Amino acid sequence: MKRRSYLKAMLGATAGLSGAGAQEPNKPAPNPIVLHVDLSVDPAKEREMLHNFHTVFKPAAVKFPGYVDVKMCKLRSALQGAAPGGVNYRFQLTYQSEELRQKWVASEVHKKAWPTIENTLKSKDYTVLLFDSV
Repeated sequence: MKRRSYLKAMLGATAGLSGAGAQEPNKPAPNPIVLHVDLSVDPAKEREMLHNFHTVFKPAAVKFPGYVDVKMCKLRSALQGAAPGGVNYRFQLTYQSEELRQKWVASEVHKKAWPTIENTLKSKDYTVLLFDSV
């Protein structure tokens, strides 16, 4: 009986030690940043943009430190007020911090992935808004 109690105590202590100092991978920061980019995608290149987003950009972004989420949203309708002129998509990127997002933007991977989206736009003069999640 003592041996069983001893083994339970040892297993409990080992489990406690293995969790000490461990951090959850990909645990989102409590207040990440959210970047919104309003895009005017050329209708003739819409399928190309979506393909590149899902097969090039998103798989690259997911692997980068600080990544939380990325979405490409297609404008359905403006329910109140007017939609920004010519905008048909909104790109939304969430990162643990602006510093980590800046590292992603400066990376060679991003420099190859973003143009696959940007080259499908009618104009490279798009609005970029940075928000703090609160």
